[in-house]
Amino acid sequence: MTGYPKPPFPEQQQSMPGQTAAMDPRPDHGEESYRGSGRLQGKRALITGGDSGIGRAVAIAFAREGADVLISYLDEDEDARDTARWVEKAGRKAVLVPGDIQSPEHCRKLVQQAVSDLGGIDILVNNAAHQATFEDIADISDDEWQLTFAVNIHAMFYLTKAAVAHMSPGSAIINTASVNSDMPNPTLLAYATTKGAIQNFTGGLAQMLAGKGIRANAVAPGPIWTPLIPSTMPADTVANFGKQVPMKRPGQPAELATAYVMLADPLSSYVSGATIAVTGGKPIL
Repeated sequence: MTGYPKPPFPEQQQSMPGQTAAMDPRPDHGEESYRGSGRLQGKRALITGGDSGIGRAVAIAFAREGADVLISYLDEDEDARDTARWVEKAGRKAVLVPGDIQSPEHCRKLVQQAVSDLGGIDILVNNAAHQATFEDIADISDDEWQLTFAVNIHAMFYLTKAAVAHMSPGSAIINTASVNSDMPNPTLLAYATTKGAIQNFTGGLAQMLAGKGIRANAVAPGPIWTPLIPSTMPADTVANFGKQVPMKRPGQPAELATAYVMLADPLSSYVSGATIAVTGGKPIL
């Protein structure tokens, strides 16, 4: 067991998409703990949602393993600049690109910018996500349903399609799924539905790209302490977030980073079509 804090936390809420600095306790992204060993030396990575949470932890880990990183984010400039600072402190290049990945054109722009600014793309991490909490299906508007699918699964298709055209054998695509892929939380109906689609998309994509030597895998986190939580859930739920898993606490973004590094590592050349569960002890089937 680690020394990470367990709930109850202070009741707190933020407006979407949330900010790291306003969270109590502050998430651990591995800034002080992650030590690289050159596993991704010279690689070029595009990470969506790379400004905070899981995306920030992955960006820091990738940089310390030797990769340059393009950080895609919506409009959280302060968080994005902080992530870039850690990437650059590791001696790697950080490119910040704000914008809405609901747009197919913006997704294609992200890939083109990775190619032009980083010199290519070897790793695509489809991590950005939207969620909102509803107690009744009648409360989910058509626009909310469509927004969730546009951000969580449609953008993944646009980005992957654009990136594959620039990828060489040995490249990797890593998608962020969820424990909700197999065990949907009814109050996160739209989000959970997209996460099931992501797991299915990843399995099919791995088979489709195998002949090109490009791997596709997913990471399925359990409850993780990120700005998405206080900005999308009721304050009382946030205060007790993570109690439902065997470890009785939410995971920290830093605790997922090594899973993404392993899946990006060229030495994992036989690992494709897999879903790595990082769930605090809660099994997924």
